[in-house]
Amino acid sequence: MNEQFERLLRQIESLAARIESVLPKPLSAPDWNASVAYRYRKRSSGHSSLEPVKHLGVMRLTDLREIDDQKEKIRRNTEQFVSGKPANNVLLTGARGTGKSSLIKACLNEYAARGLRLIEVDKADLTDLPDIVDVVSGLPEKFIVFSDDLSFEEGEPGYKALKSILDGSIAAATPNVLIYATSNRRHLLPEYMTENLTYTHTEDGEVHPGEVVEEKISLSERFGLWVSFYPFSQDEYLSIVAQWLSSFGADAPDIEAARPASLVWALERGSRSGRVAYQFARDYAGRRATSQS
Repeated sequence: MNEQFERLLRQIESLAARIESVLPKPLSAPDWNASVAYRYRKRSSGHSSLEPVKHLGVMRLTDLREIDDQKEKIRRNTEQFVSGKPANNVLLTGARGTGKSSLIKACLNEYAARGLRLIEVDKADLTDLPDIVDVVSGLPEKFIVFSDDLSFEEGEPGYKALKSILDGSIAAATPNVLIYATSNRRHLLPEYMTENLTYTHTEDGEVHPGEVVEEKISLSERFGLWVSFYPFSQDEYLSIVAQWLSSFGADAPDIEAARPASLVWALERGSRSGRVAYQFARDYAGRRATSQS
């Protein structure tokens, strides 16, 4: 009887161990010395982790041209945050390829030596943000939770989770965490022409948005700082091309000679964005180096 009992006990222990191995584990702290940037990853098994980014980009604030006003707003807010002073969650919106994500990464490089850290979180995982905050709260470093290209469709769970997070209950308890997000949509949700019909007008001509519009505005309003980006003019585009070509070692005559080709490149791409300017500079510098070798 004792032998049968011991065999049954071993089987139960083995089964419990197998069940425990597949159950989601609480998020644990990574090696904070491994990097200054981390990605939050959730596996299909339910396990999640903060993975260090091993190869960081070398983007600097001085590399970003023609967005001086936006750069100053982000730099000032980040400086306040790193210095332990009041600072805001930030929403960067506007034209694609104008430097929204690059600006945040450049700020990380600028302030990493003073304790700034970045955690990138996909919008689908924003519901897990309280777990991330629990891991970093109490640490001396300052953490930017970064969500890139953020937008929601109706009913997505991350939408309401982010709203509650931005209300301040978490931020108040964890002064070392801010949320920086980028989006091509100012209100983070699709907007439709029919929603204009929900607006109401008072007798003196005032316009009031309907409930549907109010709901869409309510999320973006929870970000304390809005920074807007706009399409570049041709002269601004050429200035950015010149800056990137210079960083690749091109001299003034080469930069001048590249102007027509850079305009054709932008025309073919249908955009004069900073991203397109950088891609042209890489292509031009690469072809120039090949022809000289």
